[in-house]
Amino acid sequence: MSGGAPAAARAAAAADWALPSCPEFTAPPGWQAIDFISDLHLSAAMPRTFDAWAAHLQHTPADAVFILGDLFELWVGDDARTLPFERRCVEVLADAARRRTLAFMAGNRDFLLGEAMRHDGGMADLADPTLLAAFGRRVLLGHGDALCLDDRPYQAFRAEVRSASWQQRFLARPLAERQAVAAEIRSASAARRRFDGDSLADVDAAEALRWLRALGAAELVHGHTHRPASHSLAPGFARHVLSDWDLDQGERAEVLRLTRAGFERVAPAGR
Repeated sequence: MSGGAPAAARAAAAADWALPSCPEFTAPPGWQAIDFISDLHLSAAMPRTFDAWAAHLQHTPADAVFILGDLFELWVGDDARTLPFERRCVEVLADAARRRTLAFMAGNRDFLLGEAMRHDGGMADLADPTLLAAFGRRVLLGHGDALCLDDRPYQAFRAEVRSASWQQRFLARPLAERQAVAAEIRSASAARRRFDGDSLADVDAAEALRWLRALGAAELVHGHTHRPASHSLAPGFARHVLSDWDLDQGERAEVLRLTRAGFERVAPAGR
């Protein structure tokens, strides 16, 4: 029989290799196209980006739009949805949800977006990660930040702010106070880095491949890193990185679309 120390080491190793819980979303058989977007960082200071997003949700030919995190620059709680800009976003979402399926996955900037906002905006809830079964494919969806394993300070911060106790304490503060915190995060680079992580960090390719193999998926779609591209992880396995959107200080806006023919990158509808 082996001793206690080796057994403890094996248990620790098993914990390190544990897969996250991963629900499955099965696309209805009649769907023809699914759009994936992320990292729009919407705010009142980004009117052109907001307009392009609203136009896309209204005019895209896709049956569904999956938003894989960081729809908002910062989300400080669902009671903010009654504020002027946030209310406009709710109206855009609710209108689009009458035409097609919308689904939302939390990102590192809007992980406090909750049931009330999803309800008012007509968005289905996507866990991070979620396994999508569509068009004969099994595609793993994530925001991406959970796989940036080399960024240990960010991963520790992420675990802290995703805990129920931290969120309860933060949401118990008055809305005006939470907005002040958000303004500080926007203006201070050190505060932004806590929420975004190291800008040089990328998804751990070996861990992403392990997730794909364990879940029987061949492709990963994620955002977060703002480095739109498609990469081979191994023969038969790929990851597709979503673009961030910035049409106010830049010219970046792209949609990743999945059809029966495969993935393609397209401009937002109306552009």
